[in-house]
Order: sequence, then structure tokens, then C-alpha cells
Amino acid sequence: MAQPSPVKSAAAGEVQLAALLDHGRYGAVLAELRRIFAFHFTQVAFKPVAAAFKLTLKLYAGSFPGYRACTTDYHDLFHVLEVSSATARLMDGFMLSGRSMTAWQAADLLVAALLHDSGYIQEASDREGTGAKYTRSHVVRSAAFALKEAEAFGLSPERAERVSRLIMGTDLGKRWEDFGFQDKEEGESASILAAADILGQMGDRAYLEKLLFLYHEFREAGIQGYGSAFEILEKTLGFYAGIKQRLDSTLAITAGLALAHFSCRFGLDRDLYREAIQRQMDYLQRVVADDTSNFRKKLKRLDLEKVEGERRAQA
Repeated sequence: MAQPSPVKSAAAGEVQLAALLDHGRYGAVLAELRRIFAFHFTQVAFKPVAAAFKLTLKLYAGSFPGYRACTTDYHDLFHVLEVSSATARLMDGFMLSGRSMTAWQAADLLVAALLHDSGYIQEASDREGTGAKYTRSHVVRSAAFALKEAEAFGLSPERAERVSRLIMGTDLGKRWEDFGFQDKEEGESASILAAADILGQMGDRAYLEKLLFLYHEFREAGIQGYGSAFEILEKTLGFYAGIKQRLDSTLAITAGLALAHFSCRFGLDRDLYREAIQRQMDYLQRVVADDTSNFRKKLKRLDLEKVEGERRAQA
């Protein structure tokens, strides 16, 4: 699926989040992960992340043995790379804030980010529908993938189990207290990944447009409560209220980490993720409140009518 190009705000000197990194340029994303990692650790320690990154590209492209290419438009490679860069940025902010993490903990956290939605990928023998049918079980499937393919990703059994537990922390349907993290440090890493999963996708400048893709994924998964694409827009406002509460309470350890990163690395005393999300929600409120025209005409960062036409042609 074509992605919108990064842009800068029309306001002079106001840099928006999307201007910093084009997640459609895989080499640039890997370079950014490497750059952030190198602020704290050696390049030798980054090798497992680089290897996992290249294998993740193969997995989503359909060239990883035993699996089909990604068949979901919302939970796709672009999303995975957004979450991975958000994870690296929060991890950097974590250490800039005076807290510590070992090189292997950092590497496992980034590998977990790369694999956190692997549960949407279908096995080669699974030819029915798309990976969206696994929406309800995708977190468990992703955690299982890390264990099953540990050898291919160069993970020892102990590291694979750790990566698997970190992935489980992205499950919004579970209480944080119910996750079996091994220690405080692992819980902190899981908090970073869980927050990055939220910030990465909701900070996407085309997040509102991509909700149409999410609507189709929910329909295939049989998730009730979304009778139309417009309804998912309406309910996203309530979803954000709950997500904001989770970020500010359950995942409160991650508060300020993005600000620390952007301040130190870019000289911007701003949390670009929170700013981007707030802009999205402010605009979404106006879209939902305005019934003078089709909502698709107000969401212009992707050609939604073309996307839906392609879907009907494939059906």
C-alpha cells in the first residue's frame, strides 16, 4: 500500500513527527535504529537487531520460509517499522532520563518491536482470507512466533522467552498486573514497547485514513460494534480517551521519554508523538461533527475511494 511522504508543517520552523523519518525507506529506518542504539551501546551488540530487521523484511515480503507475505493493510510492515522507531526513541529517552538498560535488554526490546505483530502473518498452508482473522489472537500468535522461529532469528531459548513476554505486554485486552514479567527491568522494557505500539500507530500522519483498513480487518475478524467505516471514526475518539488513560497510568513510566529524546537529539523541547496524536484527534472531532459531506473527502492523506475500489475489485 502506498504511503504518504513525510512533510513539514506550513508554519515556519515547526517540524512535525513525519518529517523526521520516512518509514517506507527501510534502509533509513535501520540506520536510525542503529544510530539511536549507538548512543548507548556498541555496534557489536546491535548485530542481532540488524539481523532480525532483515529477516522481518523477508517475513512481510513473503520470502521467509513457511509463511505468506503480509495480507493486512493496517498491521503491515510500515506499522511495524513505526513501532520499532518509536521503541528506539522511548528507549533512548529512558536512558537519557537517568535509568539504565543493558545492551542485551535493549537488543531484545528492539527485536520484540520488530516481531510484535508477526501473529498476523499467515503460514504458507493458510490460504483462507487474510491475517486479519487473527486479530483477537494476534498477540499470542506473535509471542508464539518468537519462540517457534527463535533459531532463525538467532535467539537463545532464554532470549526468545523474554522477547515473547515483552510482546505479550502489547495486549490491550489484559490487565498489566496479569503479565508474568520476570523482574522490574523486564516490566520497564515491556512498558516501552506497549507505549510505542500506541504512539507509533496513532502518531502516523495518515492514521485517520488507515482506520478504514482497520475497519476491514475488524470485519474479517468478526469483531462487533463497528457497523460502518464512519462508526470506527466515531468510536476512535472514545478509544483514545481510554488509551490516554493507559499511557498516563499503567504505562506512566514512559511519560516524558519521547520528550527527552526529541529534546536531546533534535533540540526540540516537544513530545512530537503526543502533538501528532492530539492534532489527529482534534481534526477527527471536526470530521465526526460535520455531516455536510462524505467523511472520505475530509481524509486526504490517502485516496480512500481508490482503496475501496481496489478492495471491491479483489473481492
